[in-house]
Parts: sequence; structure tokens; C-alpha cells
Amino acid sequence: MTVHTELTGTTFVVTIDRPDARNAIDLATAEAVAAALDELDARADVTTGVITGAGGTFCAGMDLKAFLAGERPSLPGRGFAGIVRRPPAKPLVAAVEGYALGGGFEIVLACDLVVAARDAVFGLPEVTRGLLPAGGGLLRLPRKVPANLAMEWILTGARIPATTAHEVHLVNRLTDPGAALAGAVELAEAVGRNGPLATRACKQVIAESRDWPEAEFFERQSPVHEAVRSSEDAREGALAFVERRSPQWANR
Repeated sequence: MTVHTELTGTTFVVTIDRPDARNAIDLATAEAVAAALDELDARADVTTGVITGAGGTFCAGMDLKAFLAGERPSLPGRGFAGIVRRPPAKPLVAAVEGYALGGGFEIVLACDLVVAARDAVFGLPEVTRGLLPAGGGLLRLPRKVPANLAMEWILTGARIPATTAHEVHLVNRLTDPGAALAGAVELAEAVGRNGPLATRACKQVIAESRDWPEAEFFERQSPVHEAVRSSEDAREGALAFVERRSPQWANR
């Protein structure tokens, strides 16, 4: 198995487990990641996910040996690594140790939150090999950091220290080396204590509203909002507040 999963509280941890290849993605691994993310969304006992890499490295990108052998580690409708075109509906946190380069960085960019070790390194080196970071790097990075900074990182193929990524708010939290997964689970659990319908709906509106005309913002948000506001969980949240207790979410 090149991917394994584990439930920690209400957080579903997905680990890319090819440390001998620096967790590079081949077709089998892309299929396994996609299956794990489908399980994340399907499980009623899971509220959030974490994706990480084994052996002290997040992911070095595409497996070039597999690529030269004719493999393409992309899935229809899912894209590279089974994630970049269609991330999960539930919030997903990247836990980054070591290198997140090329497609590995694009997996990070497909996540909602990022926790990284202080000595982690990010980068999109595709142009140094005459290629494009077409797995979301060109599309997502300019939305997550200032556009001129994204342009520099993409056009130079520079390697970006996690401390720099944190300064420009690409990384949410820094940890000591070796502690990124624990930090990511802590952050995921903080998200998971909230209403699951509400957190998924927040993610949905934030993602989809990028393309909405401003005049239609509230009209398009309304059906998502109304579905959550009329849910059992919305009533439970209010009742728990009045009764001064922790809510017991029904996820409906």
C-alpha cells in the first residue's frame, strides 16, 4: 500500500507512504489518494482530514520514473494525485515536513489549511525542466500569496522556506521539525469541534464565490445558508449555547 489512513478523534489522516521515492506520486498512489479522500467525505464519524507524507518528506511531486515508463498520475475529473482538480468537500489540512515540491506543492495548494515544520521547503520548479506547474500551481498560488510574489516563485522555480511561506500567510502554523502532523491534527480537531454542516458550507461558499459576480453574492449564498440554518445542527448549536453545554452534532 502506498497510502494508509488512520482516524484520530474525528480527523481522518491520509499518509502518502512511499518514503524511498520521497512520496512521489505514481498512478497507483493517485488512485489510493482519491479513494482515501472519497472515504473522508463519506464517513459520518469524520469531520476533517489531514494529508501528509511518511518518512520526513511531504511529497516530491510526480514520480518521474513512472512518467518515463508511460504513466500519468492523474485521474479523470480528479487531476494529479487524485486531488488537485477536485479536493474533498470536508476541510483538509496539509501537514508538511521536508519537501513539498512541484506536484507536492500543488497538493498543499489544494488543501484548505497548512501546518509546516520550520525547516520545510516549498517550490514549483517545473520551469527549470521546461514544464508548467499545471496541477493548480498557476491557478491557486496567485490567490494565496501576493500576485507578484507568486509570479517570482513560479518563474524562477525558487525553493521557499516554510518561514517565508508563513510570513506571507500561505502557511497557517509553524511547528518544530517532526511535529507538523501533530500540529495539523490539533488544527483539524479545532475545526472539527464546530458544526460539520456549517464548516463544509463555509468551505463551499469560499471556493465557489471566487467566480460569482458581486451583484449575485448574497443570492447565490442564500440556498447554502438556508440549508444550514434550517438544519438540526443549527438548532442544537443554539440550544447548547442557551444550556451552557457543548453541542452534540447530528450532522443533519
